[in-house]
Amino acid sequence: MVQYNFKNITVVPNGKDFIDIILSRTQRQTPTVVHKGYAISRLRQFYMRKVKYTQTNYYDKLSTIIDEFPRLDDIHPFYGDLLHVLYNKDHYKLALGQINTARNLISKIAKDYVRLLKYGDSLYRCKCLKVAALGRMCTVIKRVAPSLAYLEQIRQHMARLPSIDPNTRTVLICGYPNVGKSSFINKITRADVDVQPYAFTTKSLFVGHTDYKYLRYQVIDTPGILDRPFEDRNIIEMCSITALAHLRAAVLFFLDISGSCGYTIAQQAALFHSIKSLFMNKPLTIVCNKTDLQPLEGLSEEDMKLVMEMKAEAMKTVIGQGGEPTDDQGVLLTMSTLTEDGVIAVKNAACERLLDQRVEIKMKSKKINDCLNRFHVAIPKPRDQKERPPCIPQAVLEAKAKQAAEKEKRKTEKDLENENGGAGVYSASLKKNYILANDEWKEDVLPEILDGHNVYDFIDPDILQRLEELEQEEGLRQAEEVDDDFEMDGKELTPEEQQALAEIRKKKSLLIQQHRIKKSTAESRPIVPRKFDKDKQFTTRRMGRQLSALGLDPSKAIDRARSRSRGRKRERSPANDGGDAMDMDVDTPNKRLRMRSRSRSRSVSRPPGELVPGEGFRDSAQKVKAQKLAKKSSKKRNKDARRGEADRVIPTLKPKHLFSGKRSSGKTDRR
Repeated sequence: MVQYNFKNITVVPNGKDFIDIILSRTQRQTPTVVHKGYAISRLRQFYMRKVKYTQTNYYDKLSTIIDEFPRLDDIHPFYGDLLHVLYNKDHYKLALGQINTARNLISKIAKDYVRLLKYGDSLYRCKCLKVAALGRMCTVIKRVAPSLAYLEQIRQHMARLPSIDPNTRTVLICGYPNVGKSSFINKITRADVDVQPYAFTTKSLFVGHTDYKYLRYQVIDTPGILDRPFEDRNIIEMCSITALAHLRAAVLFFLDISGSCGYTIAQQAALFHSIKSLFMNKPLTIVCNKTDLQPLEGLSEEDMKLVMEMKAEAMKTVIGQGGEPTDDQGVLLTMSTLTEDGVIAVKNAACERLLDQRVEIKMKSKKINDCLNRFHVAIPKPRDQKERPPCIPQAVLEAKAKQAAEKEKRKTEKDLENENGGAGVYSASLKKNYILANDEWKEDVLPEILDGHNVYDFIDPDILQRLEELEQEEGLRQAEEVDDDFEMDGKELTPEEQQALAEIRKKKSLLIQQHRIKKSTAESRPIVPRKFDKDKQFTTRRMGRQLSALGLDPSKAIDRARSRSRGRKRERSPANDGGDAMDMDVDTPNKRLRMRSRSRSRSVSRPPGELVPGEGFRDSAQKVKAQKLAKKSSKKRNKDARRGEADRVIPTLKPKHLFSGKRSSGKTDRR
């Protein structure tokens, strides 16, 4: 089966670009160095090679153009007439004929000048003949430049034509403009045809694909046709006429019975009778569209009579096997593309009638005999008169009945919503799917306040006991890890010391519990700095009182805290004194104290160009310049370090052997 794909045709260059391409290729692909000292035979071969190479390139390019453009006499008549309608086949053939003539002329010019070059007697004479040969070839191409431009326009337009297979199963839609053809193809296929409420929105053929009984059908939307003489129809209408005339398809003639398209039923019936000759031997279906605006039963008697006449003519288009008209099933259908009522029925009827016709044609052909020889249908003969109905196990029937009953009983949330007042009234319960021990608990209200407490803040009553157990376990683990000679087990203590130890441990556990409760309730606060401690709560005196209340000697702890003071008073800076920094360093007696105070002072951020004493620079400008030089020197090293094996490296952006052009005399170091 021949497939037509006009998108693969090679681009046709215009006359000037054609000449530039060929001459540039000749210059690049043939030698360019010749000297007067060469033998005359070598000079002749040099220039003969250039002429032959140029002629070969021209011949190949022009032959490609001639071969890739379709021949109107060899392709399917549908495409032949379509190309004639769109481009006028006389102009098309004339342009290809001029290209063929140019190809022959160039071959003849090359042949003549090669014969003259065989007798060239000098370098100058051979060069002049070469220039004349190439000049005449280019002149031939310049003369056919309009034909090249015309063919390029045709190529671009042909590339935009839909890919229609004339031999496959096809459903063709035709009728007056604005009767709903494009809306129908959008409903049954994935084609996205523009739909507008005015005539001639569709100006060319559009193709979509649909499936029926696991077979693929192509659906063609044709532009609207008007009822007027054949000579007065424009290119848009002729596209539809060409498709109707040459495609073996099921035809859907759309009829707008509401009259909203701007044409009456009488005008549409006149169009039907004027083009009915194109429907012969094709399954024809009359589709009454826009029944949402005007039902078929509400038509007047005159309009109904016209519709019935069209139905009778449609029945005569396809003759059955016995020579009688086919039945009227599927000949007259109604639908509405707006409400999608009857759309699928129209599609199924058209596909079914087309499938029946194709099967009938195949059965009448001679190929069916070859196929029947390969088939064998086995028909068993009955052994006796006993009935043997199909046996289905009872368990299967019960399971199927149970499944059907469950399917009928089950109600969805949508059904419950409709039964209980609809959206906005009915609210779906999310608790009915809870998995609980008792189904009565599903609708219970969750308490928020229990015994005067918020449930979310409820604390386990045994939490203190569990914390004590954790403390004991932690103490045991620490005792195992740390090997210490001192162990306070209470056996060697006096009764007063044991009582004090118990008080300390009890106080410690209370403090830990209090701290954890504060931390869990987000009441933990950072330590207050001492300069904001107005109440003097965090002092050694307070610590001494607390230790004394516990029965301990606080003197050693107070001495230790005083010896480890957090910081020392910062010395006054020279800027505040108004003196000089050098004077301050000299006047400070203790060098160690001076260095410590300087290191503990807060660091001051400086700009990168600021000069710091001891760096070795004369001024800030010299430091900035040195930094720039250091950065510039490391740039190339950093770049090379980041470059890997997979990086694209172009060491030379314009290599000389590609951009130098033709070499002058004596420059033979570059090839």
